[in-house]
Amino acid sequence: MKEFHAGGKLVHHRFGDRIDAAGFSLFLKTYLEVEDFPADLCQRLYWYFQRSEQCCPDQGHHTKDGCVSLKAVSCYFSILEDGNPRDKLEYTFKLYDKDDNGHLDSKEVDKIVTQMMQAAEYLGWDVTELKPVLRDMLKAIDIDSSGTLTQQEWIQGGLNNIPLLVLLGLKVAEKDGQHVWRLKNFNRPTYCFVCQNMMLGLRKQGLSCNFCKYTVHSSCANKNCTPCVRTFVRSKTEIGCSVHDWISADCESNKCEICHKKIKMLTGKSCAWCHRMRHSDCVPLGSSHCDCGLLQHHILPPWAICAMDSSSGSSLEENYLANINSDGHFLQIFPVKDTNPLLVFVNPKSGGKQGKRVLRKFQYLLNPRQVYNLDNGGPNPGLQFFQNLHKCRVLVCGGDGTVGWILDAIDKADMAIRPPVAILPLGTGNDLARCLHWGGGYEGSDLTEIIKQIEKSILVKMDRWSLQVIPADTADEGDPVPNDIINNYFSLGVDASIAHQFHVMREKNPQKFNSRARNKLWYFQLATSETISASCRNLKECLTIECCGVPVELSRLALEGIAVLNIPSMHGGSNLWGETKSAEKLKKRQEVTVDPDALEMCSQDMNDKLLEVVGLESVVEMGQIYTGLKSKAHRLVQAAHITIRTYKTLPMQIDGEPWMQPPCTVSLLFGQPKRTMNCEDLHALIEMFQYASIVSYKCGYLDKKRHYLDTSNF
Repeated sequence: MKEFHAGGKLVHHRFGDRIDAAGFSLFLKTYLEVEDFPADLCQRLYWYFQRSEQCCPDQGHHTKDGCVSLKAVSCYFSILEDGNPRDKLEYTFKLYDKDDNGHLDSKEVDKIVTQMMQAAEYLGWDVTELKPVLRDMLKAIDIDSSGTLTQQEWIQGGLNNIPLLVLLGLKVAEKDGQHVWRLKNFNRPTYCFVCQNMMLGLRKQGLSCNFCKYTVHSSCANKNCTPCVRTFVRSKTEIGCSVHDWISADCESNKCEICHKKIKMLTGKSCAWCHRMRHSDCVPLGSSHCDCGLLQHHILPPWAICAMDSSSGSSLEENYLANINSDGHFLQIFPVKDTNPLLVFVNPKSGGKQGKRVLRKFQYLLNPRQVYNLDNGGPNPGLQFFQNLHKCRVLVCGGDGTVGWILDAIDKADMAIRPPVAILPLGTGNDLARCLHWGGGYEGSDLTEIIKQIEKSILVKMDRWSLQVIPADTADEGDPVPNDIINNYFSLGVDASIAHQFHVMREKNPQKFNSRARNKLWYFQLATSETISASCRNLKECLTIECCGVPVELSRLALEGIAVLNIPSMHGGSNLWGETKSAEKLKKRQEVTVDPDALEMCSQDMNDKLLEVVGLESVVEMGQIYTGLKSKAHRLVQAAHITIRTYKTLPMQIDGEPWMQPPCTVSLLFGQPKRTMNCEDLHALIEMFQYASIVSYKCGYLDKKRHYLDTSNF
């Protein structure tokens, strides 16, 4: 903003309170810290601000004058930023106080209402009945009924006005017992728990709490709502005291566990943990003991988490054994006997809108303090909170990249016992989830059943491999290597080229890649163009492969790609190594096998400390294997140590993360690279073997086993 004022480098693009198109473009580049901002996107955003001013245009300004309001632009982009609600309310007040007199008059308030209406319409609300509600809310903020709002009235009233905070895009402080609201359109008859009237409108609309499903009208959110579920206890005397936490809920047509009569609308309550239901009048008649119901082995109940004073928890602070709540207390876990609390990590960007829905469902089914949004600080807060538990499990909701991220974080975390890791596949390929029989993608099934499946799972192991990339010329600047650990596969050539093109397109236009089906269509389109261009033909002239000192012969094959496999799934479900009949399997594993006849008897196992290398002739062959028209790719070698030397820049990928790599030497070693290396031991072999154990469960009608990653032997 300062750049548009006197002395700023963008001041010549400002005309009064407005900026021209060139100034808007420079603002975006500065704000987003990018040089190559797409011109068409910039133009569309500029047109958007022009159109939005048509709803409430300023006198003396015309939308056709080639300028937009600098305050409107600044306000909209400030909403995108995280921050303190008080600071953001103060900033919004200053933006709309156009005459800088310290008051918001009726016209300025109208502009705020207009912005809130646009926000609600963008979120899919029916706004026909919203405007008078918003006006009533803002009128209630005017404490002295003067017809204008002072900055103090605006901030104090705004902090206590839930709908205003939600519609302005401000995050409500998540204190214990406080609802976490979201706007929601209800597709069936729903009642407000405050005024007990039905949600009216073309599409029933209101606010719903993510944690307890408490529903209210927008205008009722500021009234006397019953508190949300507690997530911890504040006294040591409450530790282990398992009691019901009754909340108002939609119990219609369900039977009361006390009197066994049907519960009518708005007359029942449900326990937040065991989900038993009773009439409001029957709540005090039954037992107060809560066993957490069907998910008792996985829930971390509030009586297992206690707030500790900072004085008594100084050692906890030093060792990161507790979280800090909004009151500044340390939260420490006191595990319940015979339970394995589930630590859930959700990547909301995975699976289009699936990630956000899964996050809300788990926050409702479990204690919200055991469910973590990876967009908010990554996995470390959750791992630090759980790191002193000797019995817990981890569920990763995301794609293969998200699973690799969590496994790497577990490597670095100082946990008492490294927990097993399950997968709820939300990505595009989900190769690791496929070979562990979690499926190719989450299809919306009941999450309660998925949690119960984890309880019945057993352990198996999976090798993990380290990757070392040494450039032939240190002056060559290639892309950074995305990871040094291989869980699934490493490849170079044609398939990595397609993955790299897809990655570049998604980075530039993320809005075009918001669903699993659409992503697969993009892969198909890129594969078609790669078939025509054949950018990786004659690959054998650009590299050599050596396994345990034995060179691999490539002259007899016309290859466009090389894949090094650790698991029997790639490209979204292709088994490139193929099946090996059990009668033909070798009884004794060799450190390296290159003989074609012997390779035909080599089976693939993710726990044999061996990697399988295959050659790909073309994109067409990849499609034939995927569709089952061809049983496998060309088996080249099975070995425990692989070295690949390249002589030109080639596309490469690790577990679906692609990059362009100048000439180099690639070494794949069994185990985990040491995290602290010096020059003398840079090329030393791995001292610690690393496994990922996997839990599987018997899936009756499919007769397959689902697998679950356990890091206990990392």
